[in-house]
Amino acid sequence: MSTQIAYAAPQSDSRAVVIVSGGNATSPFTTPTAACASGLAAGNTDTALRSYLLEHGHTVYTSPAMAGRGPVLDQDGFGAFGDCPITLPENMTVNSTGSIDTAGEHLARFFDHLHTAYGVDEIDIVGHSMGGLYSRAAIRVLQGLDSPIRIRSLTTLGTPWQGSYLSDYANDILGKNDCLGDAFCAAAMDDMKAEVQRLMAGSGREVNQAYLMGPDGWNEYQAGVLDGIPVTLIGGNRFTAPAGSAAPNPAVWPNDGLVATSSALATDISDRVLPHRRCLTFDDTHSIFVSDLAGLPWETGMTWDPRVLEAVRAAIDGADGALRASPGAPCPVS
Repeated sequence: MSTQIAYAAPQSDSRAVVIVSGGNATSPFTTPTAACASGLAAGNTDTALRSYLLEHGHTVYTSPAMAGRGPVLDQDGFGAFGDCPITLPENMTVNSTGSIDTAGEHLARFFDHLHTAYGVDEIDIVGHSMGGLYSRAAIRVLQGLDSPIRIRSLTTLGTPWQGSYLSDYANDILGKNDCLGDAFCAAAMDDMKAEVQRLMAGSGREVNQAYLMGPDGWNEYQAGVLDGIPVTLIGGNRFTAPAGSAAPNPAVWPNDGLVATSSALATDISDRVLPHRRCLTFDDTHSIFVSDLAGLPWETGMTWDPRVLEAVRAAIDGADGALRASPGAPCPVS
């Protein structure tokens, strides 16, 4: 698919794009001029997005995240990075295995740091995976503190607005039979369950239908947070139900390897929570990590696909006019 837009670079240095990575991710803090000197400059979630947006005139920061408590450490293995020039303290670093709301508190402190140290007054947030939920929690914190920071737009990539079917399985909400015999799906469910059992609290126990959905769920508690903020939801549908399957569960199929397309597009989220929305779908996986596991090129990963990068840019550059469009409506799953 293609997106057409009249592009416009940010109007001043006080406006910035902040990329927020997701659950179980470790990502370094980077500025428009400073990034890690070895490996992936901004980690495996953020590097391609950061590079693309910088090349097109945006001021870009990546928020620090650690898969556990503490400041970001150099990483080896898949998605390695090191020799990073700036390490921020733990209280500005998202613990990407911890709870959504605590992550939001740390992220809000990071946004405030950008305001006080770098003069950032307006932020376009790009949240990958759980980063979209962390961002919404942070926006609520900023609003509660009457922060001078304006959140200009939110773009989410593979965010489990309605939960992940992997966490649904790990928390006994649905069964492995919903994988319909697909080995990749079943293995991912087992891996998530093992991780959730290892971590007695945190994101893995919260990113499911029981916690997020329903009249008393986390999503409804966020009603009003996104008023006046245009939201673009981008989902992946690389993986489809096995051929011949009858009535596949839409909470599982199609999916990007971790999140069902219906969840990424927030199809069952009310307008009270998400009043201004626009949806896009690509035949992508959740991440380059998932693509690597599936034997696919990195460009099939959502944050590395040039089509998605263009769509993110279009969402940011069109944000000021987005609220003049008709209010949001549930997005169909394509």
